[in-house]
Amino acid sequence: MYTFNPGPSQVYPQVRQYLQDAFDEGWLSAQHRGERFVQLMRQTVQELKNKLNVPQDYTVFFMSSATECWEVLAQSLTPTKSFHLYNGAFGEKWFEYAQALRPESAGLKFGVDEVPDVYNLPGLDEKTDLVCITQNETSNATQLRDGVVLNMYNRLPGNALLAVDATSSLGGIQLKYIKADIWYASVQKCFGLPAGLSIMLLSPRAIERVRKINERRHYNSLMAQYEKMLNYQTTHTPNVLDIYLLSRTLTDRPAIKAVHQHLQDRANKLYDYFDQATQLSPLITNPEARSTTVIGLQGPAALIEEVKRRALAQGLQLGSGYGPWKPTSLRIANFPAIPDAAFEQLVQFFAREFA
Repeated sequence: MYTFNPGPSQVYPQVRQYLQDAFDEGWLSAQHRGERFVQLMRQTVQELKNKLNVPQDYTVFFMSSATECWEVLAQSLTPTKSFHLYNGAFGEKWFEYAQALRPESAGLKFGVDEVPDVYNLPGLDEKTDLVCITQNETSNATQLRDGVVLNMYNRLPGNALLAVDATSSLGGIQLKYIKADIWYASVQKCFGLPAGLSIMLLSPRAIERVRKINERRHYNSLMAQYEKMLNYQTTHTPNVLDIYLLSRTLTDRPAIKAVHQHLQDRANKLYDYFDQATQLSPLITNPEARSTTVIGLQGPAALIEEVKRRALAQGLQLGSGYGPWKPTSLRIANFPAIPDAAFEQLVQFFAREFA
């Protein structure tokens, strides 16, 4: 069985051995304040920076999920309000979550086939603490290219920081981290691991802001987490197993440049195929707005259900659509842990049954 569900998604086959090793090596009952765990954290952070080309002066934090990142950013880096630019369900949920904690927060929605003009955004003003964008919107298979992120960074008002949700792209494509202050993602997508861990990266500028605001009212306040991470520890009992699995898979995988090129080549082939060869068509018509790591297809609701049913019978689990696109679309994860053989089988399935 191959799963193309965009999260939780296919895990690396080596995870089975990693889990056995974790048990045999005693990691399931390891003390998270002990020197052994500190060494694991130090190794994992360094491997993450090396393999993903994360700047050495960025600080790495480990949390439970991307949703927890929403909360932490609102609590610790948004004294007044945030501004959210979004085109899909997860960007909108981030906005709604932030607004519940900081009611002055503002949001602006743009179209799924649109490349937003970041130089003309109503609602973005000098009181904004945090500008929030979703680099890869899992719900509708869209992606903001490097140029949009760079332009947004250059457009920041006053002392605002730029925060980027890269949940379904971090670890799969090469990102220009210096063009934003905050990046975060969960590991159950491009990292090919079980859910229950998220990664947040903060620039020196963001850390300076954390120290200045000095918010300490919550167990996961960023200032307290930063102080602990200076010694490679966490404020609360972390997901030791997932951190161990992350360390192992980072060690065994190639550098991000090679991973990025592989996924890009595979995505190009898939889009070329679905643009012309099947009864379904790409959900996003503008190539400049299409995601590399999540491919969305659209068609009549009855056809979508038939495709998913027949695919499942042949050992191919396709991801359902999400939100307003749920009945008339499906999503195909193009994550590193999914082997080329799975995509060959998928294309053969469509060529045979839905050409």
